[in-house]
Amino acid sequence: MTKLMEWLLFAVLFFSIWIALISENVNLHFIKEWKQFVLFLPPVVLFVCGLYAATVVLYRTFTFNNCEQAAIELQEQIEEAKKDLQTKGIVLKCK
Repeated sequence: MTKLMEWLLFAVLFFSIWIALISENVNLHFIKEWKQFVLFLPPVVLFVCGLYAATVVLYRTFTFNNCEQAAIELQEQIEEAKKDLQTKGIVLKCK
């Protein structure tokens, strides 16, 4: 099962339960007491998921590791590729 299918399955289950609760197809005594909360549950869940996603992206951005050795190796490979292309007659314009 792909990640998209997992998210769609969760969304369908969540909204099916939510619609059943707000349309009063499920008769539970606490649903009437918490009607306002249940009504605004999807935007709250969406906000919390967005907040979580933003936090994860920011955390991983701020803790991203610099790979100095890999950067040097990549620059060497680029120079080697340029020299190889020049020997084959291809001229590259450098900015």
